[in-house]
Amino acid sequence: MVAWNLRRVRVAQGLSQERLAADAGVDRAYLGGLERQVENPTVDLLDKIAEALSVPLSELFVVPAEGATPPVPLPGGRRR
Repeated sequence: MVAWNLRRVRVAQGLSQERLAADAGVDRAYLGGLERQVENPTVDLLDKIAEALSVPLSELFVVPAEGATPPVPLPGGRRR
């Protein structure tokens, strides 16, 4: 759920993993791991990421609607 929402919000804002990682003060590879569900973030880290995205922390815990299409990476992979 967190991975889904993290990618959904990041892509909706047109942010690359690199840009969001820099804004949140985390490594880009770690952020990618969060989006792939291979890393387990702390609440403090999720709070930093939510702040970098300018969304409330609760936005990262929204349950996707049944049948919702998974968020896809940005075209070309990199933006802003």
